[in-house]
Amino acid sequence: QVQLVESGGGSVQAGGSLRLSCAASGYTYTPTCQGWFRQAPGKEREGVAVIRTSSGSTQYADSVKDRFTISQDNASRTLYLQMNSLNPADTAMYYCASGPMYGGVCPIAPSGMTVWGKGTLVTISS
Repeated sequence: QVQLVESGGGSVQAGGSLRLSCAASGYTYTPTCQGWFRQAPGKEREGVAVIRTSSGSTQYADSVKDRFTISQDNASRTLYLQMNSLNPADTAMYYCASGPMYGGVCPIAPSGMTVWGKGTLVTISS
């Protein structure tokens, strides 16, 4: 059974940085797409960044472009999200997930993912 475990969340002041990690276990296959998603209180879950495992190609939500970087270590089956220039709007529970491609593209919509972690909380204070 595949398990995804996120870590690295915490509380930081605006302008600070955090690095999230997602450790995967139980895979008997290589996931096609992996990504980070977040859900703020009272809001729907949204895509933050996705990466195609084989090529490393990435896609970001407009709200995090040039501030967040998604990366992967295929050897250790670990997914990362480097978050810089954090602001209070980034406060949310952050989840990692994996899933298939659709139409040759890794979806940034949460509905496209099939395996989910339980999340790690990120809180940004002003």
